[in-house]
Amino acid sequence: MSDTRLSDLTQALLEVAKRAGADAADAMAVDGRSISIDVRGGKLEQAERSEGVEIGLRVLIGGRQACVSASDISARTLSDMAERAVAMAREAPNDPYAGLADPAQLARNWDIAAFELEDNSAEPAASALEADARTAEAAALAVAGVSQVQSASASYSRKRVHIAASNGFSGGYGRSSRAVSAVAISGEGLSMERDWAAESRTFQADLPDAASIGAQAGQRAVERANPRRPKTGAYPVLFDERISGSLIAHLLAAINGSAISRGASWLRDAMDTQVLPEALSLTEEPHRPRISGSRPFDAEGLPTRRRAIVENGVLRSWTLDLATARKLGLESTGNATRGTASPPAPSVGNVTLTPGVQSRAELLRDMGTGLLVTSFIGATVNPNTGDYSRGASGFWVENGQIQYPVNECTVAGNLREILMRIIPANDARAHLSHLVPSLLVEGLTLAGQ
Repeated sequence: MSDTRLSDLTQALLEVAKRAGADAADAMAVDGRSISIDVRGGKLEQAERSEGVEIGLRVLIGGRQACVSASDISARTLSDMAERAVAMAREAPNDPYAGLADPAQLARNWDIAAFELEDNSAEPAASALEADARTAEAAALAVAGVSQVQSASASYSRKRVHIAASNGFSGGYGRSSRAVSAVAISGEGLSMERDWAAESRTFQADLPDAASIGAQAGQRAVERANPRRPKTGAYPVLFDERISGSLIAHLLAAINGSAISRGASWLRDAMDTQVLPEALSLTEEPHRPRISGSRPFDAEGLPTRRRAIVENGVLRSWTLDLATARKLGLESTGNATRGTASPPAPSVGNVTLTPGVQSRAELLRDMGTGLLVTSFIGATVNPNTGDYSRGASGFWVENGQIQYPVNECTVAGNLREILMRIIPANDARAHLSHLVPSLLVEGLTLAGQ
């Protein structure tokens, strides 16, 4: 569906909402299509294609609001949606902080081409995706020690989004994605070990070849063969780049406006205090080209901008949408996100943690004896205190060298203390939305044998 038709749909939703009695409204229209191919044992296991349009409407009557959505775009459905939403809003509890942006706050004159969010090359044929999945599977099976490939997949998606509101905002953009993944298994029976590799890019031309992805999955699975349990005690732990972003994700969750406004965060009193080592900053960068988390405006029509979340170790900003900002007596940071069936909520996009000067290998060398974590299983994180405990697997390190794979262990500590001790490597992958390198943390508690 063209941008014009999506824009027309959102305007039509606003018009029927006004006729139904809404004081204000915003609307969203999403047109998407996707193809996914899975192979196993050299044979096609599953092929899926989906496409369609989804619409969403939020109406406000004073401080009362309601959201409805549909996948039918007939005039009758639009009218029914508006009437239903208005009836729901009249019964909803009053929220003094709900409401649209002031027109003076709205984004204007963005250059969507500069974001490079959508690959305009031809949609890949299902046969091309199947060929990539088969190639990835064959490459994984070719690694000595791989006993089977649990799955190999290739996918493509493309969607367009348009948002409009009764305050005068109207804007949209498209996104595309191309991905290949594989999950390989080494060993047999109770000795099986599993690992994976996956790559996704906005532009098909940027995607690594499927063979390299499959080979990486196979190599990782073989490296995990015959694991042991590590020693119990306090040791340095190096979080591999594949999973180090989870530590920063806990920080981002703790500064989310929804948590802060409820007082349900271990960082609720931490504004303008040190939360990371002094040399480190955490920055949101929503305008990086060809990156999945980039966008010119948020779900409430406010302009996105670069902001310092943590500056030289000191927390400088919450992540806010309009409602949470009003509740806290602050200004929105332009971080509203939403789906067609839900009201806006704050969420962070692209973030970059200051990289270190050492490689992962150099941090391994310097850590001496400890644990390299490459995957997690489950998590227990207390959102009020920051107490942290996760099942982990990876590799035991002695004298700066990897000795053997490990599993069935637990890494524990307090996030406030953990984040204050992180030492970053320089291995963050530039195509990811969250640029977080491998992170070394001294003196974590390990529960093993």
